[in-house]
This record gives sequence, C-alpha cells and structure tokens, in this order.
Amino acid sequence: MKKATHSEESSRPLRKADNTTKPLNKTARILKVMVDGGSLNRFEAEQIGDHCLNSTISTLSNSYELTFIRSWERVPNRWGSKTSVIRYSLRRSEVEKARVVMAILTRSRNVTDGE
Repeated sequence: MKKATHSEESSRPLRKADNTTKPLNKTARILKVMVDGGSLNRFEAEQIGDHCLNSTISTLSNSYELTFIRSWERVPNRWGSKTSVIRYSLRRSEVEKARVVMAILTRSRNVTDGE
C-alpha cells in the first residue's frame, strides 16, 4: 500500500483553491488520500487535520457503506518505543463508490450563492 507522508501531503495541495471552491473538509481529505491509492494510520491522519481517524472511517463506513481494509502495524511513538495502530486503506472494489461519495462531499463545497 502507498503510505501518505507529511512532506508528500504538504508539498501538494489536495484541492486547488480558487474563487469558486472552499477547501476540503476533513472527511473529504481523508477519503481523497484513499481514492488516490494511499493509506493512513492515526498519526499520518493527524498531519492532515484529522485528530480521530477511527471516527472518520466509521462515519464513511456507516453513512456511505464504504468498506476499508484495516491492518495492524507497529510504529514509533514520541518516546522512542513502538505502539500499535491500525492502517486504513480503501478496497480496490470500493474506489468507484468512493469517487461518488467524494462528489457528494465536494458538491456542497462549491460556492454558487455568492458566499
């Protein structure tokens, strides 16, 4: 699985800002990483503004019936020891459904009423 990295995410915008769109919300940012073939654990998600990735994944699963792959991994924590976290990724069979969900999440983000 392709992992998102902080430098990778900060060097490229998730969505080009212009006069007609607002920035993606956290759910859409997380889903965009997954649709683009990436995967995230809770520490990586923190770098793009999601402080509780498991809740975001739960919302995407329950509200939009998306199925995610969950795999345990051990990563270093800030004290130098290892901690167990879950890495989330989108099943390949779910990518097209996730694109539809992305359209739903971003449709309401378009500014059409002169905000």
